[in-house]
Amino acid sequence: MDPITLALTLAGQFAPSLIKHFTNSETAAAVAGQVIDMARTVTGTGTPDEALASLKADPALALQFKLAALQADTELEKASLADRANARGRDVALAQAGRMNWRGDLLAFFAVGGLVLCVYFIARDADMPERAVNAVMFIAGVLASAVRDVYGFEFGSSRSSQVKDATISNLSK
Repeated sequence: MDPITLALTLAGQFAPSLIKHFTNSETAAAVAGQVIDMARTVTGTGTPDEALASLKADPALALQFKLAALQADTELEKASLADRANARGRDVALAQAGRMNWRGDLLAFFAVGGLVLCVYFIARDADMPERAVNAVMFIAGVLASAVRDVYGFEFGSSRSSQVKDATISNLSK
């Protein structure tokens, strides 16, 4: 089994909180390697497949793996939060220098504008071929995700996310 599939299997069965870290294509392989290494360390096995079998067979090992996964999740969340803090700090520094973040503003404008155009094209032409509708809807989904990210960046995270951040902060003390 390839490393990412195996790591997803491990995370899905024993540490579901780690799955969100696989969605970033830049970090998926690193997270997969970390999950596999944790499983091998906890179980004392040589191969990832042996580690998976050991975790399935021994509930005590599965619990140890879950605890290690929670710690890893905390560290990954800290890294993600630090990355966002640096981006927001950049915006603050630009504002203090009397400059605007044209790049961010243009990205937000094009994401929202593109989403509006997608909705317009679908609403305007009811006889559009199904393949074209599927393509436009796919693009709209990507743009909606970009708009969500823009709003999340500009207006901060949700209340539940703030509670999670406080929990992570308390765990790191």
